[in-house]
Amino acid sequence: MKYKASTTTTVTRNQKDFNASTENIYESLAIISKRANQISSEMKEELNNKLAEFGTASDNLEEIFENREQIEISKFYERLPKPTIIGIEEFLNGDIYHRNPSVDANKAIQQDNSI
Repeated sequence: MKYKASTTTTVTRNQKDFNASTENIYESLAIISKRANQISSEMKEELNNKLAEFGTASDNLEEIFENREQIEISKFYERLPKPTIIGIEEFLNGDIYHRNPSVDANKAIQQDNSI
């Protein structure tokens, strides 16, 4: 994924940039939040898959294994940019496809009425 190349800093954004494609700030934020949830679940699944390689077959609560590789993998994922930042970047760059079925239906009805 390209989220590994994203910047981790926060930037003050212009509200008009969010309104450009949807003309509604709330709709834009809903799109961004849905994409952030998708990214978050993908990152979590990837992390769990990597950590599952280190899993042991026995469940012994008395023994605690500290594996340096597990710690390094966890630290790597902690340093990655947050999913909301990635979602905002993708939205502002136009990388997210979105549509509103109710708006599409209204446009179709208006076109039928004008004929």
